[in-house]
Amino acid sequence: MSKIAWIGLGVMGGPMAGHLQKAGHDVTVYNRTTSRAEEWVEQYGGSMALTPAQAAKNCDFVFACVGNDDDLRAVTIGENGAFGSMKDGAIFVDHTTASAAVARELYADAQSRGFGFIDAPVSGGQAGAENGVLTVMCGGDEEVFEKAVPIIDIFARSCKLLGDPGAGQLTKMVNQICIAGVVQGLAEGMNFAQRAGLDGDAVLDVISKGAAGSWQMENRGSTMLKDEFDFGFAVDWMRKDLGMCLAEADRNGASLPLTALVDQFYKEIQAMGGNRWDTSSLMRRLTRD
Repeated sequence: MSKIAWIGLGVMGGPMAGHLQKAGHDVTVYNRTTSRAEEWVEQYGGSMALTPAQAAKNCDFVFACVGNDDDLRAVTIGENGAFGSMKDGAIFVDHTTASAAVARELYADAQSRGFGFIDAPVSGGQAGAENGVLTVMCGGDEEVFEKAVPIIDIFARSCKLLGDPGAGQLTKMVNQICIAGVVQGLAEGMNFAQRAGLDGDAVLDVISKGAAGSWQMENRGSTMLKDEFDFGFAVDWMRKDLGMCLAEADRNGASLPLTALVDQFYKEIQAMGGNRWDTSSLMRRLTRD
């Protein structure tokens, strides 16, 4: 069993850390809002720390799942950040969806301090975190990755090394690009079915078994028809992710016209007050009249 620190106890990080504690590891948690860390310890056991540095001290693995690049820098290299107290040979695993640039930056910093760094964004949403079936996309050194995999596998159904530092974040961008187009297509299809007078659920039952089928259709099609949009990944976070995709595309020359369009649709959702609605709320743009 390993001594582990976990930084960030949001809707994803909380249950992910919980799986590690349940598996018998010695987990110390840190969260910016202390009350959430206290609630986590009450639910799962383990212990809590008042700073990332305190949490990370003497740990074999330090995990983070925070909001964005700035949050990640704050808990790693900021005042009382985890990097300042990590021991030689430890491994930092970052599950934040962040930029490839910050992943490379922190990898280099970790190398200079004598410990490993893996960028490891996840896909699968809140349900995937709670059920321990996340997909984890990693970038970094193979030797470090191999040491981290047995721990990551506790809350993942798939974990793969995609390349050098930053490759995990770039792969997550591909994931978000693909999701954006699928959700918009599903929203348009369900809106079309409603306006055509069809039984939307019956339509879903049929087409989900054919070439149109997808995770989004299976898990969000019916709730779209019910105008229910409180299922995990929020519009604000999707816009953050798509913004990173578009910025990276500007650097590498990729053309993302559909992604740019869907990003603007999500901007409309925000203007409607839907910042915390889940990403399937693209449907509401089409039904608001």
